[in-house]
This record gives sequence, structure tokens and C-alpha cells, in this order.
Amino acid sequence: MQQRHFKTKDIYPNPVKIESLSHDGRGVTHIEGKAIFVEGALPNELVKISVLKQTRQYDDAIVDEILEASSERVEPKCAAFGICGGCSLQHLQHEKQISYKQQSLLDNFKKMASVAPLDILEPIKSPAWEYRYKARLGVKYVKAKKKVYIGFREKHSRYLANMSECEVLDVRIGKKLEVIAGAIGQLTCYNKIAQIEVAFSETGCALVFRNLVELTDDDKSILTQLAKDNNYHIYLQPKGPKTVTLLYPEFSELSYSLPDYDLKLVHLATDFTQVNPFINPLMINQALSLLELNENDNVLELFSGIGNFTLPIARSVNSVVAVEGEKSLVERANDNAQRNSILNVQYHVANLMEDTQGLPWLRDKQYNKILIDPPRSGAKEIIDTIAKLDPERIVYVSCNPATLARDTDVLVNTYQYKLVQAGVIDMFPHTAHVESIALFTR
Repeated sequence: MQQRHFKTKDIYPNPVKIESLSHDGRGVTHIEGKAIFVEGALPNELVKISVLKQTRQYDDAIVDEILEASSERVEPKCAAFGICGGCSLQHLQHEKQISYKQQSLLDNFKKMASVAPLDILEPIKSPAWEYRYKARLGVKYVKAKKKVYIGFREKHSRYLANMSECEVLDVRIGKKLEVIAGAIGQLTCYNKIAQIEVAFSETGCALVFRNLVELTDDDKSILTQLAKDNNYHIYLQPKGPKTVTLLYPEFSELSYSLPDYDLKLVHLATDFTQVNPFINPLMINQALSLLELNENDNVLELFSGIGNFTLPIARSVNSVVAVEGEKSLVERANDNAQRNSILNVQYHVANLMEDTQGLPWLRDKQYNKILIDPPRSGAKEIIDTIAKLDPERIVYVSCNPATLARDTDVLVNTYQYKLVQAGVIDMFPHTAHVESIALFTR
């Protein structure tokens, strides 16, 4: 077991029975009416716990000893599990993780919107391991050990977890952490690399090194050799995102295909793309199925990114208006439309977290179907506008069940939409993150 870099307080004198799982994957119990959130515990387990933090409303704790284990408990695959903050549910059977997330979604609908979907969709399931194509990895030189560490941060700590492999990352990086750390250790600026942004695609594996100082020619040669040996595309980022430059090879184009729609989408290493390439095409298919598209539809898509949903939709409808807050992503989306000879899409740049009244894509426009895929904060600022457009169908793709439920409350209880179908998407196995999709109709 690796050393923990956080301190415990008192050990509770008596064992506790775990009642449920919290939204972040911790066990929940109560002592004299006070909620206790227990890291590493599962429902129905009898455990001894140590306290990390005490407040008037709740305590945070960790498992000290398991006296009666759940039948759903499994041995974590990763040696750093329990220390690394990247995963929180490796000790729970994968199928049960999905069930827990489905229940979490339904609980949020009930609690925040007093509603249940008329039909619960079958979960879209992912491979359990080596599924992750996007990550931001911390880099730290530990002087006491004269070693470079790469990985995710420890739970409850600013330290990086000591990990030689990552079981959820694609093997091109997940099995190469020590190789990359070794290369960084040879640099003159070995202690001035802050992080590495990783982005995989069908055409390459990109590593963006956040270098706090200028690299020497020898440093660049070391990273170039790393790239050649492992078939990496390596970029340097001395400051903000606009300073990203390609080191090796001379030309790099990252892309992924959507064969069901005869599409190829190009993206930058720093662009937002879906983390899980196994789930993404299935999620797109489900979203389009729920929209029930036809050649007469005029569709509005909000938070449209590089065109991941936009271009598949455009294949089946009269027109699509796609709105995105980040100008560079809109430029990429426009380029992707042109590359794929799609002419029925209009793109707009707009901050959807601000007042959108009077913007050209809203003036005198009629949309009969809408798709939204907002960030974790949800669509609070735009949800009233969506409802007032009076579409016959709204498909909402969410990465946060709490904000989805909050926005559902507005659609259902203020504007009388029906929550027809909803279900989870297994985008992030072994984490507590819940991806989901919901259909609203009149």
C-alpha cells in the first residue's frame, strides 16, 4: 500500500453499517443522525472507519477495516487505487457501477424535479479498461527521491500519485508513464514541466507538454526521440492554449471517423473531444434516434463543439443551426463541415451562459427539434429560451445528473414538457462521473 499524504483523526470506536453510495462514490452511513461519508466503503458493508474531517453537518472518513464485505466488492485492478484521485469505484463490480449511476440519475430527477422518466433507456456500456482517450496528467519532480512523477493527483492531497501504469488510459500512454517520466528526467528543465495533456485519435497520439521555460535544442532532441520511439505527436505549450506549437513530426493532423455517417472530424490536441471513443458513436446514434430525424426538420444544436453531433444530424435533416461559445471550436466545426461536403449547417459563436435574446440565430427562427450537450454547469441560462422556442423534441446530453435534473424541473414543471425517456451512458467506468441522455416532448 502506498503512503497516504493526508492525516486521519479519531477512529470511531464501533463498526458502522454502510447504507448507500453518495453522488461521488463514497459509502454513506449515519451516526446519531449525522451523515458520515466513507471513502472506499460499499453499501451493506460493516466497516471500521477513521475520520478525515469533521463539520457540524457531516464527517468525512475512510475505511480502516472491512469486517463484512459486500458481495459486489471486487479487487481493484490498479495498484494505485485508493490513493490516486482518478478512479473512485474500481472496488465495485462494473455492472453494479452502471446500476448505481442509473439510480443516481433517477434519484436526482425525483429530488429536484419530482418526476420520473416514462421509460428508462438501457445503459450504453463501455469496455471496462483502457477506454480513455483524453486526459490531463500532472508532472512533478520529487527532489527527495530524485524522480519525475506523472499521473493524477492523490485524493485529499496536492501530491501526485506514485503510479507506473494507468489501467483506464489507452495503452499507448497508460503503459508508458515511466518511459515518459524517464525522458522528462533527462531534460535540463526536468523540474519545469507542469503537466501533459494527452489526446488520442485514429491518426496519432498527441502529448502537449506544458513547459514553464524554453527548452534547449538537446531537450527538444530528447522529446523528439521519445516521439519517434513511441509514435507520438509532441507539442510544446510555453504559455496559454494559443502558444501550442508542434515539435514532432513536421505535420500532425488528429482526427476520428464516424463510419455510420461517412464522416471524418479533424481536431486539435487541446480541443474538447469525447473521452471515450467506444461510447461516442453509440451515444450519437442514440441521440439521433431519440430526435426521430427526417428531411423536413430544422434542428438547433447548442454547445456544438467541433461538430460531433452536428454533422451526423445534418446528414438527415433540412437544416442545422449550431451554436458554440468557443470561437476556435466553431472554426474547426466549419472546417469539418466543408471537408465532409455538408452545406446545410450554419454556425454561430455565442456565450450560452449569458443573455442570448436578440441574437440572429434566435430572431424569427423556428426549430422543431433541439439537441443540447452542455458542460457540468448545465443549461440554466438558456433553458427558458429553449422551452419558449416550443420544439416538439428536446434531447439533452448531460455529464452532471444534478444540473440535468435542475433543468428538467424547468422544462417539466414550468413549461409542461414530458420527460419521456432517460438513461445513463457508461462514459467513465470506475469513476463516479455520470453521463446521461434524456428526451423531452410535448
